[in-house]
Amino acid sequence: MKLKPLDDRVVIEVTEQEEKNVGGIIIPDTAKEKPQIGEIIAVGTDEELQEMVKIGDKILYAKYGGTEVDIEDKKLLIISRSDILAIIG
Repeated sequence: MKLKPLDDRVVIEVTEQEEKNVGGIIIPDTAKEKPQIGEIIAVGTDEELQEMVKIGDKILYAKYGGTEVDIEDKKLLIISRSDILAIIG
């Protein structure tokens, strides 16, 4: 299945960040923060947005932004342009 976002939205694949713990302390999954870095896999139809970001860009996004969807065992997030905080790289 292929997602094509509309207007000023992008679809990102959430990247899992490596868990580093000091002193052997194990942090349960429920206490971990949701990752805020993702890779763009689709860009919406807004021309201004298409000039700013492209497929393959890694971005930092707002903590509670977007809508999560699970498609073909992939954790995807659909976010609007205002939720994109920075391009990494």
